[in-house]
Amino acid sequence: MVKGSAKGRYGLLLMVELALQAGRGPVLVADIAERQALPVKFLRVLLGNLKAAGLIKVQRGPSGGCELTRHPSHITALEVLEALEGRFAAGRLPADATHGARAVRELWSRSTEAARAVLRGTTLADLADRHQALEVDSQGYSI
Repeated sequence: MVKGSAKGRYGLLLMVELALQAGRGPVLVADIAERQALPVKFLRVLLGNLKAAGLIKVQRGPSGGCELTRHPSHITALEVLEALEGRFAAGRLPADATHGARAVRELWSRSTEAARAVLRGTTLADLADRHQALEVDSQGYSI
C-alpha cells in the first residue's frame, strides 16, 4: 500500500486546484489553501519544489499567484510526487542480503513499479475531472 507523505498529498491537492483553475490566470495561494482546506505556509514551501521542477510558474505582485506551466493533461501525478519527494523507488539491499530479504525486495520492487505505473498513467486532468464528479455527486446530483 502506498500512503505517501503530507508533502505529496498536499502537493497533489495544490496541483489539482491549479488544474481546476487552468486557463484562468494566476491563482492566489491563499485561495487554494481555502478551497482545499490546507495550510498556506505549508503550500508556500511546496511551491519552490514545483517551480524548480518546471511544473508551475509563480508571479509576484497584486495580480500574482501561481499557475501550471503545461496543460493538466500533460502533467502526471508521478511528476508531481517526484518533484516533491524525489524518485519513487524501492530501497536497496546490501550485497550479502539473505534469500528471504531478496524475495521481499523483489516483491517490493514489483509493487513499487505497479504504483509508479498508476501514478504515471494518472494526469492532473484526470484528478480534476474526478474531483468535479465527486463534488457533483456529493451535492445530490446524479452523474
